[in-house]
Amino acid sequence: MHQLHHLQELESEAIFVIREVAAQFERPALLFSGGKDSIVLVHLSQKAFWPARIPFPLVHIDTGHNFVETLQFRDSLVEKFHARLIVGSVQESIDNGRAVEEQGINASRNVLQTVTLLDTIEKYKFDAAIGGGRRDEEKARAKERFFSHRDEFGQWDPKNQRPELWNIFNGKKRMGEHFRVFPISNWTEMDIWQYIHQENIDLPSIYYTHEREVFYRDGVWLACAPFMKMKETEKTEVRKVRCRTVGDISCTGLSLSTANSLEDIIREIAATRVTERGGRYDDKRSDAAMEDRKKEGYF
Repeated sequence: MHQLHHLQELESEAIFVIREVAAQFERPALLFSGGKDSIVLVHLSQKAFWPARIPFPLVHIDTGHNFVETLQFRDSLVEKFHARLIVGSVQESIDNGRAVEEQGINASRNVLQTVTLLDTIEKYKFDAAIGGGRRDEEKARAKERFFSHRDEFGQWDPKNQRPELWNIFNGKKRMGEHFRVFPISNWTEMDIWQYIHQENIDLPSIYYTHEREVFYRDGVWLACAPFMKMKETEKTEVRKVRCRTVGDISCTGLSLSTANSLEDIIREIAATRVTERGGRYDDKRSDAAMEDRKKEGYF
């Protein structure tokens, strides 16, 4: 019962923040990756404005290297909630010369999302972008406030943020600036999974154990795909795996797992000693990889 009350408090806080976004901003949007956190945000937004529809569009930045299961789930979710979907294409950014495809064994389109995201925000004149970042995920995310100011170049300055005393949020901005808003900042990974279980929220099948062709690199299991280049010493094998966090295939590490249900996943998370982003291959580029990307306008 105590845990249920705890989740109710987190839910109420998140809904309050989401409603503040709708009240303070003229053109907000919800950044939707197809991962569990953004799916929970859609669920919370639906609750916040029921029986009306969600009053802002879902924005998905498509790297072109996404899991098929994620895209299929995205489309079914949009249809279920009668939501408006806007897709920004990294491939179009590359074709238009706005971004340059990385080369080599460790090439990824994950970093290229920043250009596409900022171009999409500029194209549609969004003044607030709701995201699923949580402070427990990673040390750079722990520096975020609920309302995170971005300058006219989409950049974030972690040393220059506004105070948020007594849950008073300052959304004032100059022309061309925008805010990233993180309603589930105070949630933990365990909170997310317990809330998904409590609310019976649907998820893409890749969050549950399934057989997939994978290979092992630098301590991380990665999915095989036509665009994934492998070293001569690496070999493919079929393993029972699941996604703990979902992103571009090139940087999403897979967990060896037998968890076939939400109860299994909750037990698995409670027992693990590996952090949620411990399997994210893109975070291994440097100790400050996430913070550097965020300063440039990343999610």
